[in-house]
Amino acid sequence: KLRHIAIILDGNRRFAKKNLLNPLKGHDAGVKVVWDLFDWAEELGIKEVTLYAFSTENFSREKVEVKHLMGLFFSEFDKLIKSGRLEKKQIKVKFIGRLSMFEKKLHDKMDEMMEETKNYSNLTANFCMAYGGRAEIVDAVNKLIKNKKEITEQNITNNLYLSSEPELII
Repeated sequence: KLRHIAIILDGNRRFAKKNLLNPLKGHDAGVKVVWDLFDWAEELGIKEVTLYAFSTENFSREKVEVKHLMGLFFSEFDKLIKSGRLEKKQIKVKFIGRLSMFEKKLHDKMDEMMEETKNYSNLTANFCMAYGGRAEIVDAVNKLIKNKKEITEQNITNNLYLSSEPELII
């Protein structure tokens, strides 16, 4: 039985193009599916879902698209907090990645979600934001250097953003 799955959120612009929509509308449609994932995970008994939502490379997209995504993240995170759904379903939210890359308003919203949900235990939803696999390794190694620890495979593993590993990546 799977306990932890990860999903790379991709294809929103292709979806929009296929449906003759503005590419930004593809992101709007993609958000709606993400919230359904939590229900599906609960039905399947999955305890942790990691969503690769916004990579470090995504910051180099067209400014209008990045601005749209930042607004979408803020409004959807805010709606999720205010809806009471996280509390009702006991969903713990974590954000991982180089979160300092985000504007203060969005960064504060992410901190608020993590603080409000830190004691929930039914499902953990990890949002990878300003995330890159190589960046994660660099950050882990830099943490080891800063703490004067030996760079070993196990020490790198112990300093990655997540302590658990997905069993399935989609």
